Amino acid sequence: IMLHSTLALSLLLIAVSSNLAMAIKKEKRAPQTLSRGTIYLLYVPLMVIHHLEDCQYCQALKKAFAENEEIQEMAQNNFIMLNLMHETTDKNLSPDGQYVPRIMFVDPSLTVRADITGRYSNRLYTYEPQDIPFLIENMKKALRLIQTEL
Repeated sequence: IMLHSTLALSLLLIAVSSNLAMAIKKEKRAPQTLSRGTIYLLYVPLMVIHHLEDCQYCQALKKAFAENEEIQEMAQNNFIMLNLMHETTDKNLSPDGQYVPRIMFVDPSLTVRADITGRYSNRLYTYEPQDIPFLIENMKKALRLIQTEL
Protein backbone atom coordinates (compact mmCIF):
# COMPACT_ATOMS: atom_id res chain seq x y z
CA ILE A 1 0.00 0.00 0.00
CA MET A 2 2.87 2.37 0.85
CA LEU A 3 4.46 1.69 -2.53
CA HIS A 4 1.21 2.41 -4.33
CA SER A 5 0.55 5.72 -2.58
CA THR A 6 4.16 6.94 -2.77
CA LEU A 7 4.74 5.87 -6.34
CA ALA A 8 1.28 6.88 -7.55
CA LEU A 9 1.77 10.44 -6.31
CA SER A 10 5.31 10.58 -7.72
CA LEU A 11 4.26 9.16 -11.05
CA LEU A 12 1.35 11.55 -11.45
CA LEU A 13 3.57 14.53 -10.68
CA ILE A 14 6.16 13.29 -13.14
CA ALA A 15 3.61 12.70 -15.87
CA VAL A 16 2.39 16.26 -15.56
CA SER A 17 5.69 18.09 -15.13
CA SER A 18 8.43 16.08 -16.79
CA ASN A 19 9.94 17.37 -20.00
CA LEU A 20 11.49 13.94 -20.54
CA ALA A 21 8.15 12.14 -20.75
CA MET A 22 7.22 11.78 -24.39
CA ALA A 23 4.02 10.35 -25.76
CA ILE A 24 4.03 7.10 -27.67
CA LYS A 25 4.14 9.02 -30.95
CA LYS A 26 7.42 10.90 -31.20
CA GLU A 27 5.94 14.20 -32.31
CA LYS A 28 3.33 14.33 -29.57
CA ARG A 29 4.26 15.76 -26.15
CA ALA A 30 3.11 14.18 -22.91
CA PRO A 31 -0.40 15.17 -21.81
CA GLN A 32 -0.43 18.10 -19.43
CA THR A 33 -3.52 17.35 -17.38
CA LEU A 34 -3.56 15.05 -14.38
CA SER A 35 -6.32 12.81 -15.75
CA ARG A 36 -4.61 12.34 -19.10
CA GLY A 37 -1.31 11.75 -17.31
CA THR A 38 -2.88 8.84 -15.47
CA ILE A 39 -4.03 7.26 -18.72
CA TYR A 40 -0.63 7.86 -20.27
CA LEU A 41 1.07 6.00 -17.43
CA LEU A 42 -0.89 2.86 -18.24
CA TYR A 43 1.15 2.34 -21.39
CA VAL A 44 4.64 3.58 -20.52
CA PRO A 45 7.15 1.89 -18.22
CA LEU A 46 8.94 3.93 -15.58
CA MET A 47 12.71 3.71 -15.27
CA VAL A 48 13.91 4.80 -11.82
CA ILE A 49 17.60 5.69 -11.58
CA HIS A 50 19.07 6.09 -8.09
CA HIS A 51 22.38 7.93 -8.09
CA LEU A 52 24.50 10.43 -6.16
CA GLU A 53 26.50 13.35 -7.55
CA ASP A 54 29.69 12.47 -5.68
CA CYS A 55 29.63 8.77 -6.65
CA GLN A 56 32.33 7.90 -9.22
CA TYR A 57 30.44 4.75 -10.28
CA CYS A 58 27.27 6.78 -10.84
CA GLN A 59 29.17 9.33 -12.92
CA ALA A 60 30.77 6.61 -15.05
CA LEU A 61 27.40 4.97 -15.70
CA LYS A 62 25.79 8.34 -16.43
CA LYS A 63 28.48 9.08 -19.03
CA ALA A 64 28.05 5.68 -20.72
CA PHE A 65 24.26 6.10 -20.61
CA ALA A 66 24.43 9.57 -22.17
CA GLU A 67 26.82 8.48 -24.94
CA ASN A 68 24.72 5.54 -26.10
CA GLU A 69 22.33 6.57 -28.89
CA GLU A 70 20.08 3.52 -28.57
CA ILE A 71 19.55 4.12 -24.84
CA GLN A 72 18.92 7.83 -25.42
CA GLU A 73 16.34 7.11 -28.12
CA MET A 74 14.47 4.59 -25.94
CA ALA A 75 14.69 6.81 -22.85
CA GLN A 76 13.22 9.78 -24.73
CA ASN A 77 10.51 7.93 -26.63
CA ASN A 78 9.47 4.89 -24.61
CA PHE A 79 10.02 5.53 -20.90
CA ILE A 80 9.21 7.94 -18.14
CA MET A 81 12.58 8.59 -16.51
CA LEU A 82 12.86 9.35 -12.81
CA ASN A 83 16.29 10.36 -11.51
CA LEU A 84 16.52 10.11 -7.72
CA MET A 85 19.59 11.78 -6.27
CA HIS A 86 18.59 11.21 -2.65
CA GLU A 87 18.21 7.81 -1.06
CA THR A 88 14.68 6.87 -0.16
CA THR A 89 13.53 5.17 3.03
CA ASP A 90 10.81 3.37 1.06
CA LYS A 91 11.77 -0.33 1.16
CA ASN A 92 9.84 -0.92 -2.07
CA LEU A 93 12.40 1.22 -3.93
CA SER A 94 15.34 -0.49 -2.23
CA PRO A 95 14.24 -4.14 -2.04
CA ASP A 96 17.80 -5.50 -1.82
CA GLY A 97 19.51 -2.58 -0.09
CA GLN A 98 20.44 1.04 -0.56
CA TYR A 99 23.29 1.31 -3.05
CA VAL A 100 24.02 3.43 -6.09
CA PRO A 101 23.83 3.38 -8.98
CA ARG A 102 20.57 1.44 -9.02
CA ILE A 103 18.18 1.22 -11.98
CA MET A 104 14.73 -0.25 -11.49
CA PHE A 105 11.86 -0.73 -13.89
CA VAL A 106 8.33 -0.07 -12.63
CA ASP A 107 5.31 -1.27 -14.55
CA PRO A 108 1.95 0.52 -14.89
CA SER A 109 0.56 -1.37 -11.87
CA LEU A 110 3.26 0.52 -9.89
CA THR A 111 5.19 -2.68 -9.20
CA VAL A 112 8.98 -2.82 -9.26
CA ARG A 113 9.84 -5.53 -11.77
CA ALA A 114 11.89 -8.10 -9.83
CA ASP A 115 12.24 -10.02 -13.11
CA ILE A 116 14.30 -7.22 -14.72
CA THR A 117 17.61 -7.05 -12.92
CA GLY A 118 21.28 -6.51 -13.62
CA ARG A 119 24.07 -9.10 -13.65
CA TYR A 120 25.09 -9.01 -9.99
CA SER A 121 23.46 -11.26 -7.38
CA ASN A 122 24.59 -9.07 -4.47
CA ARG A 123 23.22 -5.84 -6.02
CA LEU A 124 20.32 -6.87 -8.24
CA TYR A 125 19.60 -3.47 -9.78
CA THR A 126 23.08 -2.09 -10.37
CA TYR A 127 24.73 -1.63 -13.74
CA GLU A 128 28.29 -0.69 -14.61
CA PRO A 129 29.43 1.10 -17.79
CA GLN A 130 30.38 -2.22 -19.40
CA ASP A 131 26.82 -3.45 -18.73
CA ILE A 132 25.25 -1.00 -21.20
CA PRO A 133 24.34 -3.77 -23.70
CA PHE A 134 22.66 -5.67 -20.84
CA LEU A 135 20.78 -2.51 -19.78
CA ILE A 136 19.57 -2.03 -23.37
CA GLU A 137 18.23 -5.60 -23.38
CA ASN A 138 16.47 -4.95 -20.05
CA MET A 139 14.89 -1.76 -21.42
CA LYS A 140 13.61 -3.76 -24.41
CA LYS A 141 12.36 -6.47 -22.03
CA ALA A 142 10.46 -3.84 -20.00
CA LEU A 143 8.82 -2.56 -23.19
CA ARG A 144 7.87 -6.09 -24.30
CA LEU A 145 6.39 -6.92 -20.90
CA ILE A 146 4.28 -3.74 -20.93
CA GLN A 147 2.89 -4.61 -24.36
CA THR A 148 2.13 -8.25 -23.53
CA GLU A 149 0.67 -7.65 -20.06
CA LEU A 150 -1.81 -4.91 -20.96
